[in-house]
Amino acid sequence: MQSPTDAHETGDTAFLAELRSHIPTDRVLTSGPEYTRALALFNAAVDVRPSVVVRCASTADVQAGVRASRNHGVPLSVRGGGHDFWGRAFRPGGLVLDLTEMRDVQVDVNHRYATVGGGALSSDVVSAAERAGLTAVTGTAGSVGMVGLTLGGGYGPLLGQFGLAADNLLSAEVVLADGSRVNTDAEHHPDLFWALRGGGGNFGVVTSARIRLHPVPTVISGTILYPIDQSAGILADLGGILQDSPDELTVDVGFLPGPDGKPTVYVAPTWSGNLEAGNAQNGPVRTLARLGTPVLAEIGPAARSATLAATDAMFPPGRMGAIRTRTVQSVTGSIATLLDRAAQEFTSPFSAIVWHQFHGAATRPTLGSTAFGRREPHLMVELICMWENGENKDHTGRPSHLRWLEEAHAALEPFSLPGGYVNFLGPETPDQIANSYGPNTERLLAVKSAVDPDSVFSATPLPTSTAGA
Repeated sequence: MQSPTDAHETGDTAFLAELRSHIPTDRVLTSGPEYTRALALFNAAVDVRPSVVVRCASTADVQAGVRASRNHGVPLSVRGGGHDFWGRAFRPGGLVLDLTEMRDVQVDVNHRYATVGGGALSSDVVSAAERAGLTAVTGTAGSVGMVGLTLGGGYGPLLGQFGLAADNLLSAEVVLADGSRVNTDAEHHPDLFWALRGGGGNFGVVTSARIRLHPVPTVISGTILYPIDQSAGILADLGGILQDSPDELTVDVGFLPGPDGKPTVYVAPTWSGNLEAGNAQNGPVRTLARLGTPVLAEIGPAARSATLAATDAMFPPGRMGAIRTRTVQSVTGSIATLLDRAAQEFTSPFSAIVWHQFHGAATRPTLGSTAFGRREPHLMVELICMWENGENKDHTGRPSHLRWLEEAHAALEPFSLPGGYVNFLGPETPDQIANSYGPNTERLLAVKSAVDPDSVFSATPLPTSTAGA
């Protein structure tokens, strides 16, 4: 149990007293083993120490936390899945509203939707939906928070068939900056609902969300690895395949270190249509394993929960890391050569380059129908740099792996579209942030000004003005 003497951690006994008058003392953490465990994030490179962590169990807890932070001028942040590379779940000296115990998932089979708690992981949602013969639109990893993924957009392997995760948001319960609670959907607080679909967690705390489900618990999926010396031909062939692929087929492509540590060309298809057609030997999925001579080709029917778990195993929590992103129209010619060279220069066996296909259903909503800033077909590139704690640093004192990341990111700039995927943008890229919402910028900032004029909430980055948009 915490005592008021712990208030030296915040320098404000009145602040702690207000929190503890509304929230059980054992869930207001300022020190001790539980507090230390609450600071563990996916990215071990994050070094941000909040003063207080509130383990929220209800919307009322969230409201109490928001009001206390406002009353006492304490910076506020929200933790869902804790997967953000920049650790924006925490603010120095601040109050963290930790939603990790609010992971309940309720599935309405008849109406095909799930009501999910603000701390539910993607794996929680998919597992619950699978038991009902359904699935949710998620990203590729199960350990990512479902709400955070959705608010920022949510690329994923069902994107071609069912759109972004944000396109499948039906409604949300939100605690606003004044501590009030609202329920928003297309008819109630429509501007807020518009902003939540792609504008990130910048407008309030989403304590629960209702998301659309789909009758596709099983997909045809797998991993195909080719030697990197075949990359020119593989990427050339894939360019045409991705351009012409049906909605049911979404393919992630990139470079990963192979079983022997050498970089390989990585192809990860997901077929969400008829299983027999998707698994046919001459079908569109298995054709991807005949573009060259693969060193690995594992393809077949798979539960979506299994595919999420496989990605989690590839990128476990506790390593140190950083990420950058670019958006390109296609990977051909100079871009393919550039990425091949970057892969050959990997500085860590845990790093990766992956690009995600944006096509099909995700391209059909009009650009202004949600806050998400880009609707034409494209590829979203992830440059991922991960390493074990304690590895070498360069002459500036920074991990040497960051030089590889920044050089690859800079080399892509001349070939990239403006902006970038906001879930992967950080303060190092102000030019991308400024252009991340395009013509939606003015409306997005107007909603922000209306519901959070004092910028209590700062999750994914927002442009500061419409300049450049």
